[in-house]
Amino acid sequence: MMESQYAKTVSTLIIFLFAMHMFAGAGLAQAPFYQGKTITMIVSTAPGGTGDLRVKAMAPILRKHIPGNPAIAMEYMDGGGGRKAANYLFRNSRPDGLTIGALSGGIVSLEIMRESGVMYDLDKFIYLGAPESGGHYIIYTRKELGLSSIEKLRAVSGLRIGAQSVGHVSYVAGRLFAYFLSLKDPKFIAGYSAPEVDAALLRGELDARANLATSMLRRNPEWVEKGLMDFHSMMEVPLGAKHPRFPTVPEIETFAKSEQEKKVLAVWRVFRLVGSPYMLPPGTPKDKVDILQEAMRKTLKDSEFHREYKKLVGDDVDPLMPEELSKAIREIPRDPEVIDMLRTLSGAGHLPPRN
Repeated sequence: MMESQYAKTVSTLIIFLFAMHMFAGAGLAQAPFYQGKTITMIVSTAPGGTGDLRVKAMAPILRKHIPGNPAIAMEYMDGGGGRKAANYLFRNSRPDGLTIGALSGGIVSLEIMRESGVMYDLDKFIYLGAPESGGHYIIYTRKELGLSSIEKLRAVSGLRIGAQSVGHVSYVAGRLFAYFLSLKDPKFIAGYSAPEVDAALLRGELDARANLATSMLRRNPEWVEKGLMDFHSMMEVPLGAKHPRFPTVPEIETFAKSEQEKKVLAVWRVFRLVGSPYMLPPGTPKDKVDILQEAMRKTLKDSEFHREYKKLVGDDVDPLMPEELSKAIREIPRDPEVIDMLRTLSGAGHLPPRN
C-alpha cells in the first residue's frame, strides 16, 4: 500500500516537473527577440545640433514601441556630409536587426549625384521612415554688414559663407543660394560643427550662412526678434509652403533664369523631402524589419513623440512612413543633365557662371 502511494507521488512529481519544463520552454519561445538586447543607432550628425535633437526625441518613444523594449545606444559618426555613417551602415554593420541608421537626408543627394566617397547603394537600404518631410532653408548675413537688400548683397565681393563640411546639406544650400542670387565671388568655408558656425558668424569670422529656419529659430530666436541678421531668400520644401515667420522673404525659384535651373531646384526639393531618414542595413531579416517598421509607424503617430519633438526641435512632426520614404527614394528624378548641373553647384569648386 505504501509502495503504491509512493509510486503515485513520484509519478505526480514527474508529471509536474515535465509540465513546468514545457511551460518554461513555451515562455522562452514567446519572449520577444529584442528583450534584454541593445540597439545601436548610428547617427550621422554631431551631438548638439538639430539632427541630434531629432534622434533624442525619437529614441525613447521608438524603444517603447519595440516588443521587449531594448536599450538604444547612440553612436555618432559625423563626417563627409553623412557619408561616413552611411558607408558604415552599408558595409560594416551586421544585418541582425540590432543596428539602425539615423542619417542625414544629404546622403540621398550624395549618391544620386555620384559624389566621391560614396560606398553605399540607396536602393539596397531598408527604410523605416522619417519624422519630417521637408524643411525650409534660409540664407542670412550679419546685420552690421548693412546688406539689407538683394542689390546690396550682390554688390559685395567675397562674401564668406560658413558650413559644416563639403557635401553637408547646409553647405549645398549655401552654394545654391549663392548661385541663384548671383553673388560675386563667394567664399565657402567649411569645417565647423553646427553651433560653431553660429559662433563664427557672431565673431565676424563669417559673413553669412544657410540654415534650416527651424534650427536658427530654435537656437537663436533673438536673431529675428532683435533684428540681428538680414534674411535674403528662402528655399521652400515643399514649394509653396510659406514659413509663418518669413512670409515676405523671396523664394529661391524667383531668381531662376531657365527651365533647367527650375529643374535643378525641383530635384533638390525632392532630396530634402526625405527629411532625416531612418534605415536598416541590406540583408536585415524580414521578421526584424517588420518589427522595426511597425514600431516606427506607431512612434511617428504617437502623441508623446509629437510633444517631445516639438519641445526639443521646435517644429511639428511631418512624418514619412516606411512605404512613403521607400517610394520617395525610388522615384527621385535622375535626369543626367540636371544631376550634372546640381553636382557642379554642390561641389567644392568655383560656382559656374550663369547664362
